[in-house]
Amino acid sequence: MGSATTQALAASIETLAAATDVTLDTAQELFAAARAVGESSQLSGALADPSAPAEARQNVVAAVFGGYSQNAQRVLKTVVAERWSNADELIDGIEELAIRAAAIAEPAADIEGELFDFSRVVAGNAELELALGSRLGGADAKVTLVERLLDSGASAPSKLIVSSLVRQPRERRVRQLLSRAIRIVSSQRDRVVATVHSASPLSESQRTRLSDALSRRYDGRVSLNVVIDPSVVGGLRVQIADDVIDGSISARLADLRQKLAG
Repeated sequence: MGSATTQALAASIETLAAATDVTLDTAQELFAAARAVGESSQLSGALADPSAPAEARQNVVAAVFGGYSQNAQRVLKTVVAERWSNADELIDGIEELAIRAAAIAEPAADIEGELFDFSRVVAGNAELELALGSRLGGADAKVTLVERLLDSGASAPSKLIVSSLVRQPRERRVRQLLSRAIRIVSSQRDRVVATVHSASPLSESQRTRLSDALSRRYDGRVSLNVVIDPSVVGGLRVQIADDVIDGSISARLADLRQKLAG
């Protein structure tokens, strides 16, 4: 991400944060805007053109997205008034704002956990990942498949995020899209996500103790995504961003074997 994009995204996030009554409709409009810009090189070029006056780019937003809510239009006008490193990063920025809007709309929904569970389903089925990520499949068929896979227990924001992302993957793998969405939702909620590999499910008290310990270590709220992994043998393997905490028996055995071999 270029420095121009970093600054443009920060300004756009501030505008979204200042908006009142952000709903799933707001998120849906922003997802639709990202698709519209992504599908038109002429539109993306006009909105990302640094040589054009900011007012002119905002006028394009008013002309193209004039039927959108005031919240969505206000965010989009901030987006295009900023300078982005390139058109692709502008589209990524609108998409990120849509994901953040979905998280704002329903703060109590377990969006990270639901997206993570769906990503595990995709990871375990190569044909499913191909079907959702292929350019050959129709967008509506992909959305229907997503809705069938996400059971009735999944929240509306999660369904909106997944269905919107598979409509326009833009050469990105589905798991990559889901991982990015999880990071964005966690950022919006001011917390980090820990992926925990365990040989057996964690009890609620174990999850609470681990989350509290990691929150103290990383000086912030930490949410857990648990993967049942028999290869762990015992203990836990925890990954937060690039940090790995491996307290599993398998890791200790591997370390012992390495020391004996050395």
